[in-house]
Amino acid sequence: MGDLFSAEGWLNTTLASVGDAIWTYILIGVLVAGALWFTVRSKGLQFRHLGEMFRVLGRSGIGEKDTKTRISAFQAFSVSMATRVGTGNLAGVATAITIGGPGAVFWMWIMAIFGSSLSFVESTLAQIFKKKEKESFIGGPAYYIRKGLNCKWMAALFAVLIIVNFGMANNSIQANTICSALHGAFGIKPLLAGLALSALTLVIIFGGIHRISNVSSVIVPIMALGYMALALFILCRHIDMIPQVFSLIFKDAFGIREVAGGGIGVTIMTGIRRGLFSNEAGEGSVPNVAATADISHPVKQGFIQALGVFVDTLVVCSCTAFIILFSGVDLGSGVSGIKLTQAALFNEIGRTGPVFITIAVFLFAFSTIIGNYYYMEANVRYLTQKRGVLFVFRLLSGCVFVLFGAAASLDLVWTVGDLCMALQTLVNLVALFLLGRYALRALRDYNEQKRRGIANPVFTRDQMPELNLECWETPAEVPAPRNE
Repeated sequence: MGDLFSAEGWLNTTLASVGDAIWTYILIGVLVAGALWFTVRSKGLQFRHLGEMFRVLGRSGIGEKDTKTRISAFQAFSVSMATRVGTGNLAGVATAITIGGPGAVFWMWIMAIFGSSLSFVESTLAQIFKKKEKESFIGGPAYYIRKGLNCKWMAALFAVLIIVNFGMANNSIQANTICSALHGAFGIKPLLAGLALSALTLVIIFGGIHRISNVSSVIVPIMALGYMALALFILCRHIDMIPQVFSLIFKDAFGIREVAGGGIGVTIMTGIRRGLFSNEAGEGSVPNVAATADISHPVKQGFIQALGVFVDTLVVCSCTAFIILFSGVDLGSGVSGIKLTQAALFNEIGRTGPVFITIAVFLFAFSTIIGNYYYMEANVRYLTQKRGVLFVFRLLSGCVFVLFGAAASLDLVWTVGDLCMALQTLVNLVALFLLGRYALRALRDYNEQKRRGIANPVFTRDQMPELNLECWETPAEVPAPRNE
């Protein structure tokens, strides 16, 4: 038995070393290069089109007549936000501040601002290359790699990585977080909580993308607005400290002390890494649900998902950062992660703080579980159309790995998840560099139609005839305009 634990420890250490090497020496550089490259190539779309992002999202539900067969842009946005806004917003930000200092928050903001261009490109590509299923559209990196690059092995590799990462490892992590929080706050046994969580998850995921999107479109606004309301309350209590906190963040991000001691590198790397973990820009996860939206032009979903990066990092992550920095908790006490956030809330609102954070953890993590499942489903369906295989993976993701997360120690699961996330991001970034020109062409077409006074631009497959697209009807086939 001792040999077994020793072997597990060796495997965990080895995989962690490999994952850290990929993150440190390769992935961060490629991510930053990609974010800057597409920001320049798109002429700063995240700045120029910010108003259009809000307009498209606001109109995404107008004119819907048959929600049983149509996934709206807002519903797709809600599912993507369900996975973006998770425990990383509560625990990940606290860890970033503990490891990299308050300055890490600034670099999270920077990564979000420039990384939103990556989210635009990948989500627009997912729309361009999507395919029609019986009940909805389906797509994502595996699909645009296969169709756009004609590279079957690379598409299959991405599909396997995201299945392991999101459908299995990440769902175990989220379940562990929920069950630990419920046990700590209410004394509920982890296995009992895991059984209830598994049953609830299966009820939702067996309803397919329509049930997932409907549930997400209710949970996401409630949890995000509730958390922002609490942060606003705390901010108002400490309104006199706002200049001091911003000064602390900026000084720590560029401070002479940090540069001289070599800490500036840790601050930057931590901010960028935690920013990606939270907002998923360029990671290749969000495009799987972005492809499901039924819209008139691919760029619309690109805009909406770029806005999602801002909401996740600039709004929700900033709420956690301000709660911690306003509270006056000792950042050098050795307390990190969710416990630091709990301590900060306890300082601000007393004994109700741990209860509130437990409710928040449940909503944040549960919405992530059902969103993660859909990412897995889209890629299982890419690999095989056999319904029996999909049924097995539903049980694995919604039951087996949820229960495993409720009862197990997750050091190895965290390591496997981090490694898969790093590898899938690299695969996706390679595809973005090779296919990004099509997203930029779609953006130019959208802008040209807007300049001609067309309020609701329409994309058709004859605009990119070399791609042999499955969707996007030609002009003669286009139905009445949709009011997204």
